Amino acid sequence: INLDLFLFTLIAGIVIYWFMSRKKPEPIPEFKKLDTLTATSTRETSFVEKMKKTGKNIIVFYGSQTGTAEEFANRLSKDAQRYGMKGMAADPEEYDMAELSRLSEIENSLAIFCMATYGEGDPTDNAQDFYDWLQENGEEDLSGVNFTVFGLGNKTYEHYNAMGAYVDKRLEELGAKRIFDLGMGDDDANLEDDFVSWREQFWPAVCEHFGVEALGDDSSIRQYELKEHTDLNMNKVYSGEIGRIKSFENQKPPFDAKNPFLATVTVNRKLNKAGGRHLMHLELDITGSKIRYESGDHVAVFPTNDTALVIKLGQILGVDLDSVISLNNLDEESNKKHPFPCPTSYRTALTHYLDITHPPRTNVLYELAQYASDPKDQENMRKMASSSPEGKALYQSWVLDACRNILAILEDLPSLRPPIDHLCELLPRLQARYYSIASSSKIHPNSIHICAVVVEYETKTGRVHNGVATTWLKNKTVVDNGHKSTVPMFIRKSQFRLPFKATNPVIMVGPGTGIAPFVGFIQERGWLKEQGKEVGETVMFFGCRHENEDFIYQEELEEAKKKEALTGLHVAFSRDQEEKVYVQHLLRNHKEDIWRLVHSQNAHIYICGDAKNMAKDVQTAFYEIAEELGGLTRTQATDYIKKLMTKGRYSQDVWS
Repeated sequence: INLDLFLFTLIAGIVIYWFMSRKKPEPIPEFKKLDTLTATSTRETSFVEKMKKTGKNIIVFYGSQTGTAEEFANRLSKDAQRYGMKGMAADPEEYDMAELSRLSEIENSLAIFCMATYGEGDPTDNAQDFYDWLQENGEEDLSGVNFTVFGLGNKTYEHYNAMGAYVDKRLEELGAKRIFDLGMGDDDANLEDDFVSWREQFWPAVCEHFGVEALGDDSSIRQYELKEHTDLNMNKVYSGEIGRIKSFENQKPPFDAKNPFLATVTVNRKLNKAGGRHLMHLELDITGSKIRYESGDHVAVFPTNDTALVIKLGQILGVDLDSVISLNNLDEESNKKHPFPCPTSYRTALTHYLDITHPPRTNVLYELAQYASDPKDQENMRKMASSSPEGKALYQSWVLDACRNILAILEDLPSLRPPIDHLCELLPRLQARYYSIASSSKIHPNSIHICAVVVEYETKTGRVHNGVATTWLKNKTVVDNGHKSTVPMFIRKSQFRLPFKATNPVIMVGPGTGIAPFVGFIQERGWLKEQGKEVGETVMFFGCRHENEDFIYQEELEEAKKKEALTGLHVAFSRDQEEKVYVQHLLRNHKEDIWRLVHSQNAHIYICGDAKNMAKDVQTAFYEIAEELGGLTRTQATDYIKKLMTKGRYSQDVWS
């Protein structure tokens, strides 16, 4: 034993000496998220086992970026209960999707996929691994698996509903059985209407497939139960944090969507010299956060709702907003224990966690109808949630076209006074807002710049609608009552990247706040030039209404032009003359230059801004240039531009 002890001590001594004496390399910080580790180690990653354990036969997976697909998935899993089946909504990121082939072990089982398309035909962040798995596993045998897909997309985008269509096609290729046609929702028209119409036909088809009577129970089904806390230690109460409690007071990297960084606002200035709108430039300090970003990335911020709206809701519903509550899932096996971080107060939930400004979806009206004491109000609310043509038309005109949010609905239906806990259960989560970063980390490694326009308009009911995030950002003065203003944020990587080779020319088209990523691009090209690198031509097409009102970043652009960081600057002032002039007109005016750069010099084209009109008109201008100067037919010209897209030489960062 003594010899063993001696050898052990000797070896330990040598090891310690070796560790202490060798030259220490630069330590690479490794951050383990302790709080989530414990949660996931006990969490069931087999959805099949979970379904067996809880007697579920329907699983609704969602690929969601802004929460809508998740909302639809929850509605479908609730529907299952109405038809005498048992459903669960599931985030594909939390489960092992290779288990899909085992779903047939459960009798009368069905997998529903609510898949949103993000960006340029991409999967949402939480569906990325599932998408990769579908692509890589060609040998997978999914025979015996029943499925259906509902896609969420927007027709103004090039790759409309690409993710929904891909999942639908791929599951069939792998042997799964489609039991109902692919549904496609268009957010540019009326996504809610598309979903309701699809769902209306979907459930009878499911019932027929499984030989179940389609009785559809119409009663309201609560998913959470209310627990009121009277003597809770306030350190255990959420006050707006997204993930870990007290994470805003005690910040720990890495920072992401579940653990945002509180960045200090160091600059908040108005960009436009005149005009009715408010365009603004903000700078967020990320010193010490270890956050890195590239030009073209997006910064996501978590806004809060207007205090006045929250107070009005509390008054109209006659509740003490500072009551501390928890909403606990009635399904104890569910991964989602609460609809938002609990315990918390109603005030915090309505300020930080719930979306109170968007017009509510039809399911919210349907569930709340029971609380209207006037039978006429009840009838109208149920009608708006039905799939009858007059019901849909009423919802379109009274809710959507009139931009009525939940407060406006309560004000205009005095007989409707729901319990606040049920309302909080039904309202969707307040989502992070994404902005294209308007700076380059080569010049501003510790600062992230945002360029945005404040959203404000009068609705048909005469109310003023203020954009949640832009109004909140506008009010983030550098010092507020002696305190520094902060913004909870994280970075979302993007494919919108400068060419790898600095010698490639760059053509940028970005009217209005679409200039944001290009401010970063121009800074970066200028920095490369200063490093003595050979940089290709850098050409900017910008557009605004009036030269003396909203020519934003004018000084920066002219300075860059002087230093030759920008080799071409073309600005369309749309309203400074009789005929409106837009960026697409300027592209045609400079067609020879553009064709030379694109066709002979491998230029990269970047478009940023409005997807609905601008991006389409600009694309058409490029078709016409290729047609005219390349001697191509329209079909060939379209193919030519599409090929540039495939090669990553025509990139868009657009929104609708």
